[in-house]
Amino acid sequence: MRKMLIIIGILVVIFVGMVIYRNIRVQNNESNNVSIEEIQKIEEKISSVYMWKEVTGEALPEFQDINNADEKWIWEVVKNNLENYEVTYEEIEEEAKLIFGENFNKEFPKEGNSSFEYNSDTDKYIATEVEFDQEEDSFLLDNISKTDTGYEVEIIEYLEDYSEEESVVIKTTNDEEIGRVSISESETNMQDIVKNNKDRFTKKKVYLVQENDNLNLQKVEGM
Repeated sequence: MRKMLIIIGILVVIFVGMVIYRNIRVQNNESNNVSIEEIQKIEEKISSVYMWKEVTGEALPEFQDINNADEKWIWEVVKNNLENYEVTYEEIEEEAKLIFGENFNKEFPKEGNSSFEYNSDTDKYIATEVEFDQEEDSFLLDNISKTDTGYEVEIIEYLEDYSEEESVVIKTTNDEEIGRVSISESETNMQDIVKNNKDRFTKKKVYLVQENDNLNLQKVEGM
């Protein structure tokens, strides 16, 4: 039993260390105290709305008002967060509010769209299939600042290209190769390349607002 507890303790330390490492420059001082739990929630929130550029043009588009954000991206985000592939109109609307907050007032088109096809026989909407390429859209948390209503989060965007058998190519969102690692190397090695060349990657500032128990996306700006 004692040996098992020691192993569990070591694993917990390793996990916490990985979380801290993943978020390279998250400042954690007396005036800007961001806990590990907060970092995890922030990363989970951004991951839930971070799509694929081959589908939506940008994994995370810029906007000042969520209601004016790219339509394709909005409904792909909703589709990606739904557990079922066949849903009702009300379920789509409820999921959108859950993701984007009560200020989100864009109505889903009842005739369906490229993300959800309407089935008149069942009066439900079927999630359309998505074709992916071999480049994985990724981001790295770079800096987090607390605000009165939530957080301002700076992220670095990059691509992980898995089209080659022996290596993963790290690219900018404009497909410029920055470096590569072998397939056997960990994600940490990929993030090292991003960390050491961050001025060559796209950066964005993500504004998150705390509403009750949820973090909601307010706006996204380029940097």
